[in-house]
Amino acid sequence: MKKLKILLLTLMLLTGLYFLLTTKSSLAEQGGNEDLIIYTKPVKAVSFNHKAHSEDYGISCNICHDKIFQMEALNVEKKDDFNHKSFSKGKYCGVCHDGKKGFAMDRQCTRCHIGVKGLNKISKR
Repeated sequence: MKKLKILLLTLMLLTGLYFLLTTKSSLAEQGGNEDLIIYTKPVKAVSFNHKAHSEDYGISCNICHDKIFQMEALNVEKKDDFNHKSFSKGKYCGVCHDGKKGFAMDRQCTRCHIGVKGLNKISKR
């Protein structure tokens, strides 16, 4: 039984290491922070690169504004349903990040979730 626990723990650690090494860091991928919007609710910290979405991917403003998001950045954080549960039902980020239009929200977590350490790193730039 003890050997099985050690084996399972080792597999979990190796899986985590694999994802860390194969997933691009959102900070490295997004470059400078001038186009980043950092959400701190409901969790710290989630980055959104406006330039990547609007210029690099060619998404026009009216696709998101004012249907999905208001023009005022971070205003959506005030809504009680701004969370992963709503996203998985196709609201907010989940409108596109469904695994078809954009990467699925249950994959590549670090592309958006930069955490407190990432927030501190961006704040020092």
